[in-house]
Amino acid sequence: MSQVMPERSSRTPDRFQPSTDIDPLDRVRSLIDQTLGGEIASMLTEVRAFTPPVDIEETDDAYVVEADLPGVQREDIDIELEGNELLVSGEVKQRDGRFRRRTRRVGRFELRVVLPHGVDSSGVDAKLDHGVLTVRVPKAEKAQRRKIDVKS
Repeated sequence: MSQVMPERSSRTPDRFQPSTDIDPLDRVRSLIDQTLGGEIASMLTEVRAFTPPVDIEETDDAYVVEADLPGVQREDIDIELEGNELLVSGEVKQRDGRFRRRTRRVGRFELRVVLPHGVDSSGVDAKLDHGVLTVRVPKAEKAQRRKIDVKS
């Protein structure tokens, strides 16, 4: 009994080319912008707030939150601390021009971080340097880590 093998195609398969877009919604926004103009795309941007990339570090005496906010001015950032919840919000403003490609986000952003209890709200410090927002929330005196010497 002989088996018939499927014919091999001499055609080389198309190469897989992954999408280079960071966010699928940005691709949709770009297609709508190309088809209907910038007004629809800007309305989509205004509706949806995004969360910027962030690092949260705990040191012995504070919690340090670093958020990437390239192109944002300090007057466009609002920072609030209510209890142990830190809220950072603001806006990345859209620039005018004819862009050949746009992958950076524009519009409202919001970051909510719930820190452990025992923060000192009176000593919160925030700096914006080279597009990185650093918010330092000190721990309350009783919540700070201390080294205890062992006595004999």
